[in-house]
Amino acid sequence: MTETNPTATYCYLHPTRETSLRCKRCERYICASCAQRTPTGYLCKDCLRSQQKTFDTTEWYDYALGFVTAALLSAVASFLVTLIGGIGFFGWFLIAAGSPVAARTIAEGVRFATRRHRSKNLFITAAVGVVAGALPIALTQLLTLNIFGILFQVIYLVIAVPLVYTQLSGIQLFK
Repeated sequence: MTETNPTATYCYLHPTRETSLRCKRCERYICASCAQRTPTGYLCKDCLRSQQKTFDTTEWYDYALGFVTAALLSAVASFLVTLIGGIGFFGWFLIAAGSPVAARTIAEGVRFATRRHRSKNLFITAAVGVVAGALPIALTQLLTLNIFGILFQVIYLVIAVPLVYTQLSGIQLFK
């Protein structure tokens, strides 16, 4: 014999799933597969999507500005890396110390150009711009078979690209 609970509540998207979870914003009942966990409680997918839209503040032209700014600043940094490549052994230390500085400068340049607008796609676009800016000089190094120049370009990109992304997105690895 099956007893039905007269006060049973069901997910607003899945009417056959019984649940007791509620969205903390809109108070709708949500099942475990619809619930999106946040640090302060559960949100339904609709409320989470609307919250993310308030975070994305970029306009269409910010992508072009961010890409061009990142590419130009990265081209300058990549050229400086080429000059450092001629120094020799001491150049390894300069690359290791200079790449984070270049990444910070590129990130701040992109922030300034885009008026501090933000979105995940803008951060990715800026990171791609860093690679695109370094590409002509890296290809020149490759065509001239300058092994240290190629290696220094790779080291610069391995350090700079993730740092530009984390600087722009506000990811903090250590507090």
